[in-house]
Amino acid sequence: QLQASGGGLVQAGGSLRLSCAASGGTVTSYHMGWFRQASGKEREFVASINWSGRYTSHADSVKGRFTISRDNAKNTLYLQMNSLKPEDTAVYYCAARQEISSFAGSYTNPSVFGSWGQGTQVTVSS
Repeated sequence: QLQASGGGLVQAGGSLRLSCAASGGTVTSYHMGWFRQASGKEREFVASINWSGRYTSHADSVKGRFTISRDNAKNTLYLQMNSLKPEDTAVYYCAARQEISSFAGSYTNPSVFGSWGQGTQVTVSS
Protein backbone atom coordinates (compact mmCIF):
# COMPACT_ATOMS: atom_id res chain seq x y z
CA GLN A 1 0.00 0.00 0.00
CA LEU A 2 1.29 3.45 -0.96
CA GLN A 3 0.48 6.62 0.97
CA ALA A 4 1.36 9.97 -0.57
CA SER A 5 1.67 13.12 1.52
CA GLY A 6 3.25 16.56 1.53
CA GLY A 7 0.99 18.43 -0.84
CA GLY A 8 -0.43 21.85 -0.10
CA LEU A 9 -0.86 25.42 -1.23
CA VAL A 10 2.28 27.34 -2.15
CA GLN A 11 3.08 30.54 -4.00
CA ALA A 12 4.80 30.47 -7.36
CA GLY A 13 8.54 30.08 -6.89
CA GLY A 14 8.09 28.12 -3.69
CA SER A 15 9.00 24.55 -2.81
CA LEU A 16 7.31 21.42 -1.56
CA ARG A 17 8.55 17.93 -0.79
CA LEU A 18 6.22 15.04 -1.46
CA SER A 19 6.63 11.71 0.26
CA CYS A 20 5.23 8.31 -0.58
CA ALA A 21 5.43 5.74 2.19
CA ALA A 22 5.00 2.07 1.42
CA SER A 23 3.51 -0.29 3.94
CA GLY A 24 2.71 -3.97 3.99
CA GLY A 25 5.91 -4.97 2.26
CA THR A 26 9.20 -3.72 0.92
CA VAL A 27 9.54 -1.75 -2.31
CA THR A 28 13.25 -2.45 -2.61
CA SER A 29 12.79 -4.35 -5.88
CA TYR A 30 10.27 -1.91 -7.31
CA HIS A 31 10.61 0.80 -9.91
CA MET A 32 8.71 3.81 -8.60
CA GLY A 33 7.33 6.95 -10.13
CA TRP A 34 5.40 10.16 -9.67
CA PHE A 35 2.55 11.15 -11.93
CA ARG A 36 0.19 14.10 -11.80
CA GLN A 37 -3.27 14.87 -13.03
CA ALA A 38 -4.59 18.37 -13.42
CA SER A 39 -8.31 19.01 -13.47
CA GLY A 40 -9.79 17.96 -16.79
CA LYS A 41 -6.53 16.52 -18.08
CA GLU A 42 -5.00 13.09 -18.39
CA ARG A 43 -2.55 11.70 -15.90
CA GLU A 44 0.99 12.56 -16.94
CA PHE A 45 4.46 11.35 -16.09
CA VAL A 46 6.55 13.47 -13.76
CA ALA A 47 9.53 11.33 -12.72
CA SER A 48 10.63 7.77 -12.09
CA ILE A 49 13.46 6.00 -10.30
CA ASN A 50 14.84 2.49 -10.45
CA TRP A 51 15.02 0.14 -7.48
CA SER A 52 18.48 1.23 -6.35
CA GLY A 53 17.99 4.94 -6.95
CA ARG A 54 20.86 4.99 -9.39
CA TYR A 55 18.77 5.76 -12.46
CA THR A 56 16.18 8.51 -12.62
CA SER A 57 14.08 10.10 -15.31
CA HIS A 58 12.23 13.41 -15.25
CA ALA A 59 9.70 14.92 -17.61
CA ASP A 60 11.03 17.83 -19.62
CA SER A 61 8.52 20.14 -17.97
CA VAL A 62 10.07 19.57 -14.53
CA LYS A 63 13.74 19.00 -15.32
CA GLY A 64 15.98 21.22 -13.27
CA ARG A 65 13.16 21.98 -10.81
CA PHE A 66 11.99 18.59 -9.48
CA THR A 67 14.11 15.76 -8.13
CA ILE A 68 12.95 12.22 -7.43
CA SER A 69 14.73 10.16 -4.80
CA ARG A 70 14.11 7.18 -2.55
CA ASP A 71 15.19 5.76 0.78
CA ASN A 72 14.78 2.00 0.66
CA ALA A 73 15.64 1.66 4.34
CA LYS A 74 12.56 3.76 5.09
CA ASN A 75 10.45 2.31 2.27
CA THR A 76 9.81 5.86 1.11
CA LEU A 77 9.82 7.71 -2.20
CA TYR A 78 10.30 11.48 -2.43
CA LEU A 79 9.73 14.28 -4.90
CA GLN A 80 11.48 17.55 -4.15
CA MET A 81 9.74 20.32 -6.06
CA ASN A 82 11.42 23.71 -6.37
CA SER A 83 10.60 26.83 -8.37
CA LEU A 84 6.99 25.78 -8.54
CA LYS A 85 4.76 27.26 -11.22
CA PRO A 86 0.97 27.60 -11.41
CA GLU A 87 0.98 24.97 -14.17
CA ASP A 88 2.34 22.45 -11.66
CA THR A 89 -1.03 22.52 -9.92
CA ALA A 90 -2.41 18.97 -9.92
CA VAL A 91 -3.05 15.91 -7.83
CA TYR A 92 0.22 14.05 -7.52
CA TYR A 93 0.27 10.26 -7.38
CA CYS A 94 3.04 7.84 -6.54
CA ALA A 95 3.19 4.47 -8.21
CA ALA A 96 5.22 1.28 -8.04
CA ARG A 97 6.00 -1.62 -10.31
CA GLN A 98 8.22 -4.60 -9.59
CA GLU A 99 11.29 -4.51 -11.79
CA ILE A 100 11.83 -7.51 -14.04
CA SER A 101 14.57 -7.95 -16.59
CA SER A 102 12.15 -8.78 -19.40
CA PHE A 103 10.19 -5.52 -19.09
CA ALA A 104 10.12 -3.77 -22.46
CA GLY A 105 7.66 -1.00 -21.78
CA SER A 106 8.09 2.62 -20.75
CA TYR A 107 7.96 3.84 -17.19
CA THR A 108 6.49 7.10 -18.49
CA ASN A 109 3.28 5.19 -19.22
CA PRO A 110 1.04 5.13 -16.15
CA SER A 111 -0.63 1.90 -17.28
CA VAL A 112 2.52 -0.15 -16.57
CA PHE A 113 2.32 0.62 -12.86
CA GLY A 114 0.16 -1.70 -10.80
CA SER A 115 0.27 -0.05 -7.40
CA TRP A 116 -0.87 3.51 -6.75
CA GLY A 117 -1.11 5.88 -3.84
CA GLN A 118 -4.23 7.92 -3.16
CA GLY A 119 -2.84 11.23 -4.43
CA THR A 120 -1.94 14.50 -2.77
CA GLN A 121 -3.10 17.90 -3.99
CA VAL A 122 -0.51 20.50 -4.97
CA THR A 123 -1.80 24.00 -5.66
CA VAL A 124 0.52 26.76 -6.83
CA SER A 125 -0.84 30.28 -6.74
CA SER A 126 0.45 33.06 -8.99
